[in-house]
Amino acid sequence: MDFDQLITFLEVAKQGSFSRAGEKVFRSQSAVSAQIRQLEQEYGDRLLDRSGKTVKLTPAGQILFDYAERLKLLREESLTAVADHSSTPRGTLRVGANEATCLYVLPQVFAEYCRLYPPVQINIYRSFSYKITEKLENGSIEVGILTLPVQSPSLEIQPIFRDKLMLMVSPNNPLAKHKTAAVKDIVKHPLLLPKTGHTRRLMDKLFRPYRDELRVRMELPSIGMIKSFVAANLGVSLVSASFARDEVASGRVKLIDLEDVELFRELGLAYRRDRTLSCATTAFVEVLQKFATAGKKTKASIQA
Repeated sequence: MDFDQLITFLEVAKQGSFSRAGEKVFRSQSAVSAQIRQLEQEYGDRLLDRSGKTVKLTPAGQILFDYAERLKLLREESLTAVADHSSTPRGTLRVGANEATCLYVLPQVFAEYCRLYPPVQINIYRSFSYKITEKLENGSIEVGILTLPVQSPSLEIQPIFRDKLMLMVSPNNPLAKHKTAAVKDIVKHPLLLPKTGHTRRLMDKLFRPYRDELRVRMELPSIGMIKSFVAANLGVSLVSASFARDEVASGRVKLIDLEDVELFRELGLAYRRDRTLSCATTAFVEVLQKFATAGKKTKASIQA
């Protein structure tokens, strides 16, 4: 057995297909089949059930899958440990963040990190904060950027970004000529809601007293779609101010303060309390903290 066979086996199990697994590991379907066949011969048992259109794990395959995942993680940890003997960060940075954070917060951070540490490969796990918390707790990733609050006794969490939620409207919307908007006036307009997430929970709570008056035009899966549809004057929404910076600058949308309440989205940097961070991760934390400090100073100077 070689390690490539285990990686191929993991991909087949995850993808439920020999052909899709082949695309992931850059091998032909026949080569993937040959690797699985060799692995089954070595273990003396069938590992995958090929009946039907979907490939599924057999009971023996499920046992091997759990070990293979652990071996893969152990290999990555060993590579990181060896890389940490160098004064320059190397190896792989495994970081988790949700889609909005990846799109609107991290690009400049990653750009600076890659400029300083080009040998490091970046592996991003993109998902919801609760999923990232699970990955941090089981050791699959080393560092995560989470929407606060998060309750996890095993994690060290440092607040790094705080962004105001504002009403986003089209320049053609009647509310656009006002500096502030009251909730009772907002609910008179069609609403565009995110399907899930922190902002959705805040909006549900904010508009609950007006639920009989609400006109929810759409529930949308991404901030990008919400911004585009607001710009087309299909409705209004709430958004973290930094997420709509480009659209405001181009005049496509306008952001308005809420008159009777202040809402914020706060992000925290999280990692395991009981684990020593790799050199690559420590360097990333330092870069992220510098950006966060610079952002706080900029906001303070603007408010002054």
